[in-house]
Amino acid sequence: MAKNSWERKELAFIILYALCFYAYIIHRSLKLSHGYYGKVWGLRPGWIADRLNDVSDGQWRNFRGNLPILTTVFGAFTLVAMALRKIYHLRASGMSIVWLLISLIYLIHLHGACVLFILSIATLNFVLVKMFARTKYFSFVLWTFNIFFLIWNRVYEGYSFSIFGQQWAYLDGFRGTFRWHICFNFVTLRMISFGYDYHWAQQVPHFDQEKHVQHCSICKSGRTCYLFLQERGLEEDKFSYSIYLCYLMYAPLYIAGPIISFNAFASQIDVPQNTYLMKDVALYGLRWVFSFCLIETMTHFFYYNAFAISDLWKQLSAFDVFIIGYGVLNFMWLKFLLIWRYFRFFSLINGIEAPENMPKCINNCFNLESFWKSWHASYNKWLVRYIYIPLGGARTKLLNVWVIFTFVAVWHDLEWKLLSWAWLTCIFFIPEILMKSVTGAIQVESALGKFLLRELKAISGAVTITCLMIANLAGFVVGPSGINFLISAFLHKEGLPTFFGIFFTFYLGTKLMFHIRDLKQ
Repeated sequence: MAKNSWERKELAFIILYALCFYAYIIHRSLKLSHGYYGKVWGLRPGWIADRLNDVSDGQWRNFRGNLPILTTVFGAFTLVAMALRKIYHLRASGMSIVWLLISLIYLIHLHGACVLFILSIATLNFVLVKMFARTKYFSFVLWTFNIFFLIWNRVYEGYSFSIFGQQWAYLDGFRGTFRWHICFNFVTLRMISFGYDYHWAQQVPHFDQEKHVQHCSICKSGRTCYLFLQERGLEEDKFSYSIYLCYLMYAPLYIAGPIISFNAFASQIDVPQNTYLMKDVALYGLRWVFSFCLIETMTHFFYYNAFAISDLWKQLSAFDVFIIGYGVLNFMWLKFLLIWRYFRFFSLINGIEAPENMPKCINNCFNLESFWKSWHASYNKWLVRYIYIPLGGARTKLLNVWVIFTFVAVWHDLEWKLLSWAWLTCIFFIPEILMKSVTGAIQVESALGKFLLRELKAISGAVTITCLMIANLAGFVVGPSGINFLISAFLHKEGLPTFFGIFFTFYLGTKLMFHIRDLKQ
């Protein structure tokens, strides 16, 4: 009883502190945005309360500006595909042809003649997979081929047709509206997924379907969950060239994902998903609209990203720098949530369920593992399935994180700041892995022991959140040189009180996450 009373009082104090903290953050953010709006870059006339809108992030600006045409195009694609499936009772082979033709129209608009590069590389990959799938050299061949083109595409910036002869140089005038080698990063993941799923289909299956159905609430209800679709084997005819190309170029998921395995895609192009009912998909769309209104409100009143790209944050106090950094990370989270859920929404309408990205709020993650499972979640599932487990899984975890995050950095782009982000993340990951192994081995019975262990975990969570902010700001906002400035600002005599105040806030935030987790259980 005394314990419950103490926990209720602690929770009440933390909630009160959180309300005061966010009230001050909002107040200070408004003041900063108002005081510097004439100096930051990337502001445009907005539509809320006659305020300027922060569209300084190029990715968000392009997505937001193209929403009307994207929605019209995907709506038309959906009507055509659904009508043809219903009229002609199409299954995997028929629907793959339908979506392949639709997607080719879409890709030709995006990339013009550069679609030839995509088709050529994809065809070579298909041939190599079919040739080497049953050999011991398969993994080496598949990874060498895909990493080679992943890097080479960026080095040569998508190639020029003139390198194949001047008679082809005229095709460089028809390169479309979107650089093909940027989108090809996702195509690379799909080519590897197809390769391994076909490779594993040639082996004795290890997935126990009956055992899974007994333990899965979705499958027990008569529906089919994503994991079941991914892990069960497919018939040989599902690994055809047309289904393969359809998978690589499937229009709703082509630009940004979410990333779906070949097995799951081929199963659903055959028989549409039944996990989400139409009312569930409609509710999903409404939640997206609410999130869109939220980010519009945010960018009209808080110019976090504009501060970051204008370098004005270097003129601010240590606490104001924290506010900008924290705001940028929350903006990034909401931006990616909207982009990924938009494309997933149209995929769901068309009967293809992809894993959900951003299943958890960025402000409800107190360790690196849960953060990465909750950020680009579909990519995390892909990394676990095709890199982490083949490399040995938990047995070689300390080594695996270096391989995985280096690949993630190279996959994003060939930039030193991304490699610094990747290696910083690995460095921060090691203490967490060791801490988990130690605390997992400790058996605490006494009330004092449990209290001390909980406090230790809360402090560890605060350290992790601090490290996450540093790593993500280094990789995606200020770069390695900016991190040096941030560290010097916070470790200076005037910045130390701010640093300890922020750390204490993260400590209380971690304890609030503990309470949320306990309430869910």
